[in-house]
Amino acid sequence: MPQPLKVILIGSAYPLRGGLAAFNERLIREYTKRGDDASIYTFSLQYPSLLFPGKTQYSTEPPPKDISIKVKLNSVNPFNWISVGNEIKKLRPDLVIVKYWMPFMAPCFGTVCRIIRKNGHTRVVSVIDNIIPHEKRPGDRMLSSYFVNSVDGFVAMSHSVIDDLETFTKNKPKTWCPHPLYDNFGEAISKQEARKVLGLDPEARYALFFGFIRDYKGLDLLLEAFGTPEMRSSGIKLLVAGEFYCDPAPYKEIIQRHGLERTVIMSNDFIPDSRVINYFCSADVVVQPYKSATQSGVTQIAYHFNKPMIITDVGGLSEFVPHGRVGYVVKPEIPAIASAILEFFKSGQEPEFSANAAVEKQKYSWGRMVDAISQFIIPVSSYDKSL
Repeated sequence: MPQPLKVILIGSAYPLRGGLAAFNERLIREYTKRGDDASIYTFSLQYPSLLFPGKTQYSTEPPPKDISIKVKLNSVNPFNWISVGNEIKKLRPDLVIVKYWMPFMAPCFGTVCRIIRKNGHTRVVSVIDNIIPHEKRPGDRMLSSYFVNSVDGFVAMSHSVIDDLETFTKNKPKTWCPHPLYDNFGEAISKQEARKVLGLDPEARYALFFGFIRDYKGLDLLLEAFGTPEMRSSGIKLLVAGEFYCDPAPYKEIIQRHGLERTVIMSNDFIPDSRVINYFCSADVVVQPYKSATQSGVTQIAYHFNKPMIITDVGGLSEFVPHGRVGYVVKPEIPAIASAILEFFKSGQEPEFSANAAVEKQKYSWGRMVDAISQFIIPVSSYDKSL
């Protein structure tokens, strides 16, 4: 039986909210379940308020009682980076995991990781959401290069990110592991029960757009699709659940221009974990009309609830949603999105797609992610780079 590991994850966690925190907390729970000594170092300051696009960075949910979380890291204070780096360095964990998602975090993460690795014992592995951001800014590549050079290896959750990493480093080991299921939102409830909670029509047909609203996620394409004559006459409704992280005016203009006020139900506050179940279980199908993507946690929530999906063929999304089996993969174009939604409801394939999703999701386990990360504990020089 393998010896328990001392594992520290550096990244978002409670009292911060959102998908990053949910991912990190769920991952550490998996290590704890295996008997490892696992904890999280999270941010005392993640984003300066001027740079944060939402209403608040903080959760209103109760704190998790089963995870050790230390609130210590300041993303913009170099003296703090040195202090936290030295603290973790002295603890000599076997493994440090860094969840990397944007170049803004590179100076903080890169400095902390460089200090930790000086103890000659700790392996530092990054789970990469994106190495090249969806919304590009000057200096992104330089910042990400600084981070890339501070760690021992990488786990990417889509093959497109592996390809992007190759443009930064060809020598450091990297492997692919699919984004695991978000299985922390409770067991599915009936559509009737979920719709009653949200005050929705129990007999209507609903498509769901879920998550923070950013321009690259293509909500404008979806709204324009609902504005086509065929969609307007179909009676299908759109449930939009997520906080705006961009200017809401263009989206509201589309709704007004097409007269969709009674077709589109906007729920634009942050959706806490305890209410996620109601939105997914109310929906007949989940639509992800992204203009660019690597992978999406929304896919893994949909899988948890066995929901059919309609996604666009961008980035790594199609790696997770087999066309014609659990949903449709279409071009990121208004006619294609509208046609797929109409076909889904016309075909009556919801029961078939849901049953297939229940089978397909078995491959997306947290144990598989832990195994992918833990292989980097062996010396990098002996690691099989072909994996």
